[in-house]
Amino acid sequence: MNELQLKVLELLKEDARRDAELIATMLAVPAVEVKQAIAELENEHIIVKYATVVNWSKIDDQKVTALIEVQITPERGRGFEGIAERIYLYPEVKSVYLMSGAYDLLVEVEGKNLKEVASFVSNKLSPIDAVLSTKTFFILKKYKQDGIIFEEHEGDHRLMVSP
Repeated sequence: MNELQLKVLELLKEDARRDAELIATMLAVPAVEVKQAIAELENEHIIVKYATVVNWSKIDDQKVTALIEVQITPERGRGFEGIAERIYLYPEVKSVYLMSGAYDLLVEVEGKNLKEVASFVSNKLSPIDAVLSTKTFFILKKYKQDGIIFEEHEGDHRLMVSP
């Protein structure tokens, strides 16, 4: 990966709506080079998807999100891959991460209500043979996600002190 591609990735991560011409102006390079860099990043699946970060609480959405710590027994020859795949194929599952520490996988699940998430854990996740234990944490409020602060906050209004 070259320096231009890294800079393009950073700018798109900040705001995926930026077009190639604007990025080219910001980086002082020809737009054709930026377009080529973006195409290469997409072809190599480094850029996988362009997504919008939504503050669902502003629209009074009743979705429930839970983070589930899962301890598993790795499969012989495949390790954690097969079990992780089996879990991430469920439509309720939004993210799965292999972790270091006290548990093996961190699973993010979304449901319409607490009962739906609890049903997923008890009827689909826990019965998987390799799953040893689960610990579920419900997200009550999101303050910041992907570097974006959801809460409106006041700036620092203290007077500057100078020597």
